[in-house]
Amino acid sequence: MNSIAIVFWSGTGNTQQMAEAVRDGAQNAGAAAELLYADEFNREKLAQYDAIAFGCPSMGTEQLEESSFEPMFTACESALSGKKIALFGSFGWGDGQWMREWESRCADAGAILVCGSVICCETPDDGGLQSCREMGESLAKA
Repeated sequence: MNSIAIVFWSGTGNTQQMAEAVRDGAQNAGAAAELLYADEFNREKLAQYDAIAFGCPSMGTEQLEESSFEPMFTACESALSGKKIALFGSFGWGDGQWMREWESRCADAGAILVCGSVICCETPDDGGLQSCREMGESLAKA
C-alpha cells in the first residue's frame, strides 16, 4: 500500500477542497493518504511517503503563497530527485503561469510528475474535483 502525503496551503478553502478530493481518490485506490498543511511538512518528512501531492493557489503575480508554502517547498526542492509527485492549485486570475513555472522547478529538481497538474479557477467544480480524485488514484498506483 502506497503512503501519500497531500501537502497544501489554502486561503479561501478552494485548494483545501482540491486536497480533500486528492486524498479521497488515493484512499479509494487503496493508498494510505494524509492531509498536511504546509507548515506541518518539511524536508525530513519526504522520506516517510511513497508519493506527495503538493497543492498551492496562485497568489499575487502568479506565484506560490510566500509566507508558509514557498519556504516549505524551497526547503524540500533539492530533495525531490526521483520522488513521485503531483501538483494542484486554484487561481483567480492569469492563465496558469504559476503552475507552469512550478512544474518546471520540479522537473529541474528531478521529481517525477506522475500525472498532469490540476488547476481550477476559483471554487473547483465537479470536473475539477474529479480530476483531483483521479490525481489521487494515479499517486496510489505510482
